[in-house]
Amino acid sequence: MDGTKPVMESTTEENQEEREESKGCFECCIKCLGGVPYASLVATILCFSGVALFCGCGHVALTGTLTMLENHFSQITTDHATLTIVIQTMQYVIYGIASFFFVYGIILLAEGFYTTSAVKKELQSQFKTTVCGRCITATFVFLTYILGLAFLGIFGFSAIPVFLFYNMWTTCAAMKSPMANITDPDSICVDVRQYGIIPWNATPGKACGSTLGDICSTSEFYLSFHLYIVACAGAGATLIALLIYMMATTYNYAVLKFMSHGNRRSTKFSEPY
Repeated sequence: MDGTKPVMESTTEENQEEREESKGCFECCIKCLGGVPYASLVATILCFSGVALFCGCGHVALTGTLTMLENHFSQITTDHATLTIVIQTMQYVIYGIASFFFVYGIILLAEGFYTTSAVKKELQSQFKTTVCGRCITATFVFLTYILGLAFLGIFGFSAIPVFLFYNMWTTCAAMKSPMANITDPDSICVDVRQYGIIPWNATPGKACGSTLGDICSTSEFYLSFHLYIVACAGAGATLIALLIYMMATTYNYAVLKFMSHGNRRSTKFSEPY
């Protein structure tokens, strides 16, 4: 009886190999598509798009804001020297964010392909994950969580210029409205010094009446306002992408850790759609 076991096993392996070879192109494509980490793929596309919008639009909007302040609110260079340094520093930070997330997104996508394949093979008893592999996955979960919290703050910070520009735009729209009965347009002003953007001794520091209306009609104001809106939307998209990454990596880590204890199920797992 024992002598027949190797023969039976070799026959089973040969039959399995024949079935694999007899599969057509459609079956092979379905098998390949089954190993794609769709959650990580969607998150990567969303992350790249969001970071590109946030970094590109934010960089141009900051330049336009500085030009507008220099031309209309702070005509003395020393008054906005600190602001210039801050804006230049933020632009360099934007370069770093774009470079980091480009590399990090590719790493997470590669990790998603590897982990999804490991989960499938683990459940089919064809592959066993190591403690090091599970620790790497757990590290990505923790790092993505930290980045998600950081980008939550960036998303909130990017909404501040949108709010400031919106207030200025609504003030200009109210003055130009035919329904508005304004006897003294020069009494309506926007003072950017109260927001702490420039010091109180900046000259002129505020714009009133027709001067304010002219500022709202400039290309710097119009372009910067809309670019800040797009940059804020890009930050939100990046935040959503990080949440998807975190859910996908957490799911895969939980399955790998559960299966590492010796439990086996017949249900085939993959990354959640």
